[in-house]
Amino acid sequence: MDEDQHDEIPYLPRDSIKAGQLRDALCNLKFLDDDPFLRMQAVNLDIVDQFLTDLEYKVLRELHQEERTPPSAFFLNAQSQMWIFAVYELLRTWEERAKDIIKWAMNGGLQHKLTHLQAEQEDFLHFGREIRIDQLKAVIADPTLVDVLDRQLKHIHIQYGRLTYIRVSLAKHQVSGKSKSVALNPGYGRINMWCGALDYALENGRVHLGTISRRDIADGLRALQLEEAPPSVDDLRSFDEFMRATPPADL
Repeated sequence: MDEDQHDEIPYLPRDSIKAGQLRDALCNLKFLDDDPFLRMQAVNLDIVDQFLTDLEYKVLRELHQEERTPPSAFFLNAQSQMWIFAVYELLRTWEERAKDIIKWAMNGGLQHKLTHLQAEQEDFLHFGREIRIDQLKAVIADPTLVDVLDRQLKHIHIQYGRLTYIRVSLAKHQVSGKSKSVALNPGYGRINMWCGALDYALENGRVHLGTISRRDIADGLRALQLEEAPPSVDDLRSFDEFMRATPPADL
């Protein structure tokens, strides 16, 4: 393969994906790294990501060799969905905490929440609660951390939005944002011919919004540049409108 052909491959080669990269990217989110329980989840995701990346390439090799879907693809599908659920839950937890801190900072409730947690801590030592107390103290001491959280929420908005969309399809068999809807082929994935990951459809009724794979999610998180300027409000609004796309009324 010459250099021009290599440049057309939309995924980095396997040897470019190092153990610890995904963990480090997730732990760059403020108040995730200093929580040992959230950090442990990031470590777990990184470990399984390495395993699944190897499995994805194995499935791709077997597909080429056997010229049919290999049995290992069924195990890959099961594990890919479990990984997607796990990374969704970690980001959902972090996002909820970040938004709570911003809300409390905006409405003057940070000190009240801190006092409440400290009162509960007097009953018995609770390590998880102590972590939250220290985080709130940090924000009260340095209000600029609110801006840091706000920027980071903007950075992950698109990644998290796409992740949420496919998670609803896989777990609830619905279209995200439509509680009474029925998803198209939930859980069905096609083997990506570049990297072996399973491509799942992002759809909104009759509107096809593209595909997403476990590898896409992992690569997107690894590529986060939290020190750079986040996407603009208009860019994020455009993304949200795209994901809500509906077909014309006459279709």
